[in-house]
Amino acid sequence: MAPTVDVIIPVYNEERDLEPSVTRLRAFLRENCPYRWRIMVADNASKDRTLEIARSLSGQYPDEVTYIHLDAKGRGRALKAAWTASEADIVSYMDVDLSTNLRHFMPMIEPLARGEYHVATGSRLMPGARVTRQLKREIISRCYNLIVKLMFPRRRFSDAQCGFKALSRQAVRDLIPHIVDNNWFFDSELLIRAEQLGYRVWEVPVEWIEDLDSRVRIVSTAIEDLKGLWRVRTTKLGS
Repeated sequence: MAPTVDVIIPVYNEERDLEPSVTRLRAFLRENCPYRWRIMVADNASKDRTLEIARSLSGQYPDEVTYIHLDAKGRGRALKAAWTASEADIVSYMDVDLSTNLRHFMPMIEPLARGEYHVATGSRLMPGARVTRQLKREIISRCYNLIVKLMFPRRRFSDAQCGFKALSRQAVRDLIPHIVDNNWFFDSELLIRAEQLGYRVWEVPVEWIEDLDSRVRIVSTAIEDLKGLWRVRTTKLGS
């Protein structure tokens, strides 16, 4: 039986981008995804019209678009809620700005659909990746991933932060209970814990274009990421 796929879009105050992004993603999936799929908007405490727009999209396309709402902020929190609520065989997520080229979606999930891998991620640092972003953010990203490599020398993935991932239902059950972070460090913690639990991570080099309207606060996020790395480094699974 062909697998089912849920694509999660975590959002916070995205009234401008949500509808055009869902429209574009929906058209892509209808044309390129051979599996039964669904888009799930995960709204985490938006204060603008984001939730209203999510409801409207779900009403227009009830078989293809759904949504959940959380009263607390946090991308990691939204993904935990959406992934655990999903009944799909494969759950994935991407940022609402669709900064990662959608043509990489099927190469990312196909090994999961075949049962060869249970965790997959896009990489902006692998050979073949094409990245367009400010020099400052490029340097910070590479320094961060170097720190990850030094602190976790056995890790095999190259990009800890790319907002383009997919997991099998089994991996969700195994991993989510071990993920403490509810914010931006969620991605890094997910991949590190996945390898610690014995999962091989499938990586796909991607084309990625920075969203200049990104809500990520670089300095504060970097500090929290470093704290998160130290916590994961010094805490055993299950502690």
